[in-house]
Amino acid sequence: MAEYINIRGQNIEVVASDPANPTQGQIWYNSTSNTLKGQAFQAAGWATGGNLPLTNYGLASAGTATAGLAFGGTTPATFPPDYTATTNEYDGTSWTAGGNMALNRTERGGTGLQTAALAAAGEAGATNATEEYNGSTWTTGGNMAAPNYGIRGFGTQTAAVMASNLSVEEYDGSSWTTVNPLSAARNYTFSGGVASPQTAGWIAGAGTPNAQTEEYDGTNWTAGGNLNTGRQFGGGAGSLTTAIAMTGSNPGGITNLTELYDGTSWSSTATTSTSREDAKGAGTSASAFIAGGRNPTVLSATEEYTGAGPVTQTITAS
Repeated sequence: MAEYINIRGQNIEVVASDPANPTQGQIWYNSTSNTLKGQAFQAAGWATGGNLPLTNYGLASAGTATAGLAFGGTTPATFPPDYTATTNEYDGTSWTAGGNMALNRTERGGTGLQTAALAAAGEAGATNATEEYNGSTWTTGGNMAAPNYGIRGFGTQTAAVMASNLSVEEYDGSSWTTVNPLSAARNYTFSGGVASPQTAGWIAGAGTPNAQTEEYDGTNWTAGGNLNTGRQFGGGAGSLTTAIAMTGSNPGGITNLTELYDGTSWSSTATTSTSREDAKGAGTSASAFIAGGRNPTVLSATEEYTGAGPVTQTITAS
């Protein structure tokens, strides 16, 4: 049988801890864990995450892939369906209950962190109310200039942008200011969440045309690259160069499509197991989640995305 040194021209290094920056194809023996390991390339993919405690669509989201937040929305526990004030926190594996919001609303705008989130506007009759979350309770923030719903945003609790077909407003942690509008009317878009700062954010999809991306520099909106498949009612996350647009719908139906944005163009990547619309998520093009939604049954399912890239793997006998 051929030995590794004859195949690769080198010995397998014995180390007490894994190398800090291994190269693709490198193999080593970890003497502490008594395991043979190697550096491989992992394709992008979706995996099953923990279910939300309730079926929900039209929810809002904040946070990251491993410290996420889902709040508000519509739950079909009764007929007609009820708008909810429920908040749930995600740790990358499972959901736990957080503090309830003051207002039962669906199609709110959400952004910020799990411990410093922002909820704006929403529907049960359109509202301009704002609520702020500190990791356990929601408190009232400054009202938006106008009632709104189907709104989407990005930034932090103290430096946020919320955009819709009615207006674009910036929040400073206490009050809202109306700023330059989008170039086209659009509701129910994809947007960057907390990974996009107030001065470098993005909105994509919805409106006419429904594939367009618009990029915000803190003052003006400019055209970015178009989605490969125009759609709305999806989950968006990530910065201008690490953006991800997940699922959604268009006149052709509800989709399981995922696209990644590098600041110039969108590219297709692995599709979700379940097609869904009106779902939300958080994260970046390297690591994200999507939860809830409908197709047409209302869902509680969560899926987790891992981007393509190098990964350390334990080598076992086949």
